[in-house]
Amino acid sequence: MNMRHVRAIAVFGIAVVALTGARGSHGGSCGGSSGSHGSSSGSHHDDDGTTGSSSGGSVSGGSSSSNKASRDITIDECKFDPATKNLVARITIKNDGLLDYDYDVTMKFTGAAGGTAVPATATKTAVAVAAGASQSAELTTSYPGSGDGSEYTRCEVTRASRS
Repeated sequence: MNMRHVRAIAVFGIAVVALTGARGSHGGSCGGSSGSHGSSSGSHHDDDGTTGSSSGGSVSGGSSSSNKASRDITIDECKFDPATKNLVARITIKNDGLLDYDYDVTMKFTGAAGGTAVPATATKTAVAVAAGASQSAELTTSYPGSGDGSEYTRCEVTRASRS
């Protein structure tokens, strides 16, 4: 067996960004510490004690046609904004292709398993990104709870496409 030909496969399945600053959470884990983070383009930082800040990460993929769009997206920040009572996700879309694309992205905000957070989604459509360029976007959705948002601990890209 020649081990030089064995390659690590990049993991872009369930990439979750933890919302930090929530009471009872101990920082974000970017979806756990199973050894395969798959966040080659996102930074990983935790700002404990700062309400609304989060760690960076990558995204999950869907079908093969949407995988290309998913790979172009980096989650920069997910947070609860107490001023607007919104759940907010900030992303960067990097188009390494030779054509201009419009991206449609759907994010899901969730809490811990068995927690009280009702999954919430935010969608952004027609984010224009020129060939070889990057574009930042912000996805927001109304906070469906009545507390301080601490029950929401994660966000992830659930759908991404480009046209």
